[in-house]
Amino acid sequence: MQTILRSRWTKVVLFIVCLIPAALLAKKEWGGLFFPPIEVITHGTGDWTIWFLGITLSITPLRALLNQPLLTRYRRMFGLFAFFYGCLHFSVWLWLDKDFDLHDMWADILKRRYITVGMLALTLMIPLAITSTGWAVRKLGFKRWQMLHRLIYFSALAAVIHYYWLVKSDVQLPLLYGAILAVLMIYRFGLENGRSVEPRVRFRRRPDCAAPVLNVVGKMGTDDSVPNVSLYNIRLFWGQSSPRFQSSGLG
Repeated sequence: MQTILRSRWTKVVLFIVCLIPAALLAKKEWGGLFFPPIEVITHGTGDWTIWFLGITLSITPLRALLNQPLLTRYRRMFGLFAFFYGCLHFSVWLWLDKDFDLHDMWADILKRRYITVGMLALTLMIPLAITSTGWAVRKLGFKRWQMLHRLIYFSALAAVIHYYWLVKSDVQLPLLYGAILAVLMIYRFGLENGRSVEPRVRFRRRPDCAAPVLNVVGKMGTDDSVPNVSLYNIRLFWGQSSPRFQSSGLG
């Protein structure tokens, strides 16, 4: 499993797989003998936006439950695909439904609440996509970057509400999406409050183990009988001696 997750080809394969829904929707629109209703394309891109938001949010629980920290390598890619399908969803509505009529589009945003909350979901993803690079993490600092990227929960919630208000009658699928999102959010909040299923190991200093090492280091400059050991080779293992210490005669 570790070998598969480390392989760069795994990311290449997943990238291609993530493009398959877009290719299938494009084939329905332009490659068939008939043009499907606009709703088919609109709902398809919207569904995949929510799916990729869910996959992105599930990386942290899966990493803990499966003990696979390398899963985090794929979180950014899934998040960017959520933004990609969200932009496709918006583009289909703007192009095929509104025919680039900005006045009509703006009137719909103000009039129809499901479009209002849908625009909110997409807008919240914009700063997440822009700051998805390593440069942004260094520029913002990890704490501020992490707080900013919690917007994904609000974006996913807005997307589910958008879908629920859109379908009106057959709410089975949006309710399923909402239930999955609720489980992921409960897990996340539990993780932050120390109630996660992922164990947190806290280490406490033990001066009785560290004292002999510190005494030896203090004598190194004055006592010729003590070998000149580099500080970089001194590693403290609480409760046991370092193998390098033992080989230097200090264990």
